[in-house]
Amino acid sequence: MPVYFLALAGLLVGAQKIGTFNSEIHPTLTIQQCDINKVCTTQNRSIVLDSNWRWVHSVNDTTNCINGNYWSPELCYEPSICASNCALDGADYPGTFGITTSGGSLTLKYDTDGTFGRNIASRVYLLEDYSHYQTFNLLNQEFTFDVDISQLPCGLNGALYFVQMDRDGGTGRYPSNQAGAAYGTGYCDSDCPRNLEFVNGKANILDWTPSPNDTQAGFGRYGSCCNEVDVWEANSMAAAYTGHPCSGSGVQTQCEGTTCGEGSDRYNGLCDKDGCDFNSYRMGAKAYLGAGKTIDTTRKITVTTQFLTSDNSSSGSLVEIRRLYKQNGVVIPNSQTNITGLSAYNSITDAYCTAQKTAFGDQNAFQPRGGLTALGNSFKTGMVLTLSISTDYVTRMLWLDSTYPADKPSAPGAQRGECSVFSGNPIDVEGPSPRVEYSNIKYGPIGST
Repeated sequence: MPVYFLALAGLLVGAQKIGTFNSEIHPTLTIQQCDINKVCTTQNRSIVLDSNWRWVHSVNDTTNCINGNYWSPELCYEPSICASNCALDGADYPGTFGITTSGGSLTLKYDTDGTFGRNIASRVYLLEDYSHYQTFNLLNQEFTFDVDISQLPCGLNGALYFVQMDRDGGTGRYPSNQAGAAYGTGYCDSDCPRNLEFVNGKANILDWTPSPNDTQAGFGRYGSCCNEVDVWEANSMAAAYTGHPCSGSGVQTQCEGTTCGEGSDRYNGLCDKDGCDFNSYRMGAKAYLGAGKTIDTTRKITVTTQFLTSDNSSSGSLVEIRRLYKQNGVVIPNSQTNITGLSAYNSITDAYCTAQKTAFGDQNAFQPRGGLTALGNSFKTGMVLTLSISTDYVTRMLWLDSTYPADKPSAPGAQRGECSVFSGNPIDVEGPSPRVEYSNIKYGPIGST
């Protein structure tokens, strides 16, 4: 799953009130909804930048609420007071963050030199209107998009995924959050991230520890958890799709201590951080995806993900997540598993997940948290579309594109891609070229897009 640590060098992040120094103008993005007859209707939508990338300042002036990865002791000495003292301002999407749209295309640059410093990585959400995220129920539906990952080297992750965020960004449940979806608040995922500056409308300043690797990030006492479906996590060397259920209803939930599932508590937390993944290289099809391979990552790829239910209806239980590709006008089925002791699978089912965990000797946290049924229930509630580009200061994205754990190269399931175990240092991948482009997003009944 995506891991975000480095935000904006020179600018500041987080907050829950609305600033007035910069206008918030959401870049427009068109998507299409298709019907059973393959007739697709264009929907005019927009995107919004996550609040963790934004400038936060005093409600009275331009005094920063966070300097680097240290909170202002004058403005932020208590969580609620900090939220009332600080404002979240509008974003210059292309100039500061390297985010551009054109019709139905979205491009995210990895690093951008702006007026106020260098921005690293970004995360955006699809909006239905100015103050609400668009939510999707993809049960008995398919979701299709084009993606260009040719400029993403080892160590980067261009991700498209769904999380069970609140549609309004949390303003309804947490009145101290006045910014809401219009300013990209309310993020959660199955990693229960503690690097969010604000959780549930309050500043995450308690037990705040600056990151030892990133001068613009830190970790607070609280994390923000919810169900997550990773439709696409990829660079030019590897790709995976993964389901991550959480205990309970899967809605956005604040965690603390054991429930965040960190370190030795990884499998005691609310969410399945490992998830049930399908990475073709990891599953034995090493010639399937990459430069010049069956799925050629030097060219644009059309990715279709189908969410099949027990009764072929949008109210049934999710029983399978199926993957198809298309290049040069040819539909290409997902690769088959080729692992000793594992039957041939080419999609994610509960049976596949159990068999994979057994074959690789991995702890199965997927089924105890509800498996595919839990993820399907999240779609019934509505999940928010998230698109991002990121790096990973902790594992250097080795879990996606290299051998992980790096010191166990012969362990079952450890080989995930051809990247070196020494690759992925975030500093090494900075430069003018790394970017990902998503386009032609469509959704509708199975076979319609």
